[in-house]
Amino acid sequence: MAGSIIHTDGLTKYFGKNRGVVGLELDVHEGEVFGYLGANGAGKTTTIRMLLDIIRPTQGKATVFGLDSHKQSLEIRRDIGYLPGELSLYDGMSGAEFLRYSSNLRGGSTIYSGFEIAERLSCDLARPIRDLSHGNKQKLGLIQAFMHRPRLIILDEPSQGLDPLVQREFYTMVDEVKQDGRTIFLSSHVLPEAERVCDRVGFIRDGKMVAVERIEDMKARALRYIEIQFEDQVPLDAINSIKEVKDLLADGNTLRFAVEGSMDSVIKAISQYHVVNLVSREPDLEEMFMAYYERGGGIAE
Repeated sequence: MAGSIIHTDGLTKYFGKNRGVVGLELDVHEGEVFGYLGANGAGKTTTIRMLLDIIRPTQGKATVFGLDSHKQSLEIRRDIGYLPGELSLYDGMSGAEFLRYSSNLRGGSTIYSGFEIAERLSCDLARPIRDLSHGNKQKLGLIQAFMHRPRLIILDEPSQGLDPLVQREFYTMVDEVKQDGRTIFLSSHVLPEAERVCDRVGFIRDGKMVAVERIEDMKARALRYIEIQFEDQVPLDAINSIKEVKDLLADGNTLRFAVEGSMDSVIKAISQYHVVNLVSREPDLEEMFMAYYERGGGIAE
């Protein structure tokens, strides 16, 4: 598919009789931040490992940069930054030594970029890795994934262990990658993180893709929760007749209900009445995610 950095066609993995990923159809577009969301065990890490040729699919295929993920894996890896969910580092090295080692694997030209990112993330490079906290080890993992400015960065649960200030700087780094026209594939179960940085998200459940959606489109279709207080007359019948209105409750001069999609009909219905107060609560990604998990959803790209 033109413009796709990652493309999968029926990608499937079984571990013996146990399901990993089943029939995955996925396109990640160049220049976007794509969130790959699902509960633990849904198949997120299995997908990433197949994309990187760490494990082989039972059937189906994947391409990265238009190259076969198995036959051309070495060429693919040259332009990928990768942070695994289970990060393993060389405990006997200091942070600086680890970054030099990582830089040397790519020709040695990226070390100064690594030091700059370490300063942004307040990462202690002097101490042995064995003495670092989980958060500081995670910073090292992020640095080695970003520092060679790869075309594609694959991040598996990237913000685990990071404090709020470092998370904010990490989100800024993600924004900079996107502005540079490069691509991030972000696997996470931290929904506010995905809502903050992602253009599109894919929901995976029990190894199968449930939906692929733009976050803006999801919000446009999702339920908004409305509470309107009227001065005297309450347009109960008018509101109840609107097809987008769900779960209408009346409490004196106050109406509470949900609206699916556009608010236009509601605004027109209340325009002739004296409104004392109106509260509208936008849905967050967690609510939308749970809705997909509970009822399933169609795939839209």
